[in-house]
Amino acid sequence: MWPALTTLAIACLRIDGPQLGTDELVTSDVGRRSMGQTLAMLHNVDAVHATYYVLMHGWMAVFGDSETAMRMPSALAMSGTAALVALIGRRLFGPRAGMCGGLLFALIPVVSRFAQEARSYALVVLAVTLATFLLLRALDAPRRWWRWVGYALCVAVVGLLHLIALTVLAGHFAAVVHRARREGGVLWRFCLAALAGAAGVIPVVVLGTSQASRQLFWVPEPDLWGLVDIWPEVFASGLCAGVVITLAVMAWKERRDALLLCFTGAVLPPFVLWAASHGDVSYFRYQYALFTVPAWTVLAGAGLARVARSWLTVGVVLAVVGLLVLPDQLRMRGEFEHDVPHNADYKAAARTIENYYRSGDAAVYVKGAPWMLDQGVRYYLRPGLKLREVFVATPAAANNELFPAYCPVPVACLRGESRIWVVVPGNDPDPLNAVPADQAMALRAQYNTTGTFPLSGLTVALLERK
Repeated sequence: MWPALTTLAIACLRIDGPQLGTDELVTSDVGRRSMGQTLAMLHNVDAVHATYYVLMHGWMAVFGDSETAMRMPSALAMSGTAALVALIGRRLFGPRAGMCGGLLFALIPVVSRFAQEARSYALVVLAVTLATFLLLRALDAPRRWWRWVGYALCVAVVGLLHLIALTVLAGHFAAVVHRARREGGVLWRFCLAALAGAAGVIPVVVLGTSQASRQLFWVPEPDLWGLVDIWPEVFASGLCAGVVITLAVMAWKERRDALLLCFTGAVLPPFVLWAASHGDVSYFRYQYALFTVPAWTVLAGAGLARVARSWLTVGVVLAVVGLLVLPDQLRMRGEFEHDVPHNADYKAAARTIENYYRSGDAAVYVKGAPWMLDQGVRYYLRPGLKLREVFVATPAAANNELFPAYCPVPVACLRGESRIWVVVPGNDPDPLNAVPADQAMALRAQYNTTGTFPLSGLTVALLERK
């Protein structure tokens, strides 16, 4: 209970502080589409996130699309994960170890970071940790088939939330092989359950594989040092990574089977991910290895319980860890910490437009990732303020894509608007220099720039008809 409540309390601190990042803006946009539009889009892009989008579609229909509302599922998921970390630690290493692990989990900066992210990562962490817990229950009574069914269903959920998270099965397999040496029948039951769960995500595998190169073309192939460099990112703090891994090493005298389950679950998935990233597509991103953090904290909790013989000592150690990670906790709650490109201030751009808005105003947002200027500014504009995007031929939702289709002949799309707001990346003195050449030519021919508002990472310009 205490690990879950502590995690939730920390996660909710300034949960609405950071502006939505680019991925979160996609969640907002897709979540507000009709179910039919969402399913049509998934045939073209983001099929691997289909389950999350469907869940968020229902959630947003009930709770709205505010920053807090969209991020709360992640906060609740991390809270549930903390409870599972405590339960797994208790089962493997004892009550003190379980409590230590759960409270350590609450303090790790990356936990708060992705507890405040409107994406699937926290739910993936929860699903993987639940799968590990259900595996332990199945191994306790391997002849009770319904426990293996529960494990298989959870494996399917893991894959549906994020295919790459199925690499946790490598760690589970290693632990089960060790267990099978002294208990017959365990290995084939595990393999059957794991294969059944994985089979449930075959449609996502087929679609996701066909879309992978488009979505991950920008991820570099990792070198050998990537296996070392990834850990400070996984914990969102090099210092925290060092503390947790050091405490985990201190558990080395505990039960071998318990150590093997946690160690393989923490270390093997990144190795599998690294190896798989040397083909046509690289998958080596720290976000895809976040689900290893619970395994590390279970081990760290066992290590802390071993070296700290009293609850007072445990409390002192946890307080010291909390102070050490405080700068990282504060930093990640900064306004632009959620992968906002070049600190582009969508919110300030929206306020600028609102302050000078007149009925009939239109807009031009420079297209393309990673800026997401159109989605970012639209999100922060007050409800009811709609600007026609003059060069958009087909909106993203109708285009069954994440991005709209643009007019092939921009000048033909102008309808005599009196004023047009132009939002561009960067702070060029002439904002139209950042607009595609054909669009800029059409605007220069018919409009004068009467106002320029340079903001963080972007510029808002007001154009009035000549």
